Amino acid sequence: MKIQNYRQVAGIEVSPGAVRRVVAGPAEGAPTFVMRVFEIEPGSATPHHSHPWEHEIFVVSGRGTLVSGDTKNPLNEGDAVMVLPDEPHSIANTSDGLLTVICVVPLVDGKMPGTPRKY
Repeated sequence: MKIQNYRQVAGIEVSPGAVRRVVAGPAEGAPTFVMRVFEIEPGSATPHHSHPWEHEIFVVSGRGTLVSGDTKNPLNEGDAVMVLPDEPHSIANTSDGLLTVICVVPLVDGKMPGTPRKY
């Protein structure tokens, strides 16, 4: 078992104003999934991309928009999302405050999945 505060995990900027922190994955001994926490600044977004695995998203705090192809869906604190394999998507912060989401993806061949396809 490992307990840590996500704010103490080094972040990686995935796009301007969007930071990813891997809080559970292979480095922590996770055998099946990777849990990441994304912090997205107002006016910023994650890259629009797709990948061959599903993943789940939970909105911890803030508000934003889930973009899937040409469709935009509002995201609010407490919302849970399932993104299907190969579904183009990104998350944009459309509010004045920080948008924080948890994203869970499967391990692929025992590793964190590779670089997604960008659109």
